[in-house]
Amino acid sequence: MLAYQDCLDMCGLNADEVAAIAEHEHQDPIIAAALGQYLLCHNGEPMIRKIILDDIRKAERKNDLAHARVLRKVLAHFIAEHPDCPVH
Repeated sequence: MLAYQDCLDMCGLNADEVAAIAEHEHQDPIIAAALGQYLLCHNGEPMIRKIILDDIRKAERKNDLAHARVLRKVLAHFIAEHPDCPVH
């Protein structure tokens, strides 16, 4: 049986990026890891970027500035790891 860490190791995203997808999609992290891996394999980097940006905006609307700061770091890491991701 695969554990969450196994899925995380295979999906191409880090735990914080997967957590951002899980937050946005209201899914368990293991499902978010599978979705993230699918998106990475199907030119979905712009969608992942948009998901993280949506999470940042939501945190800012809730005045959860600490969470927004964390998500900005997640976004910066994602962009650094996927520099060819088109910006839309």
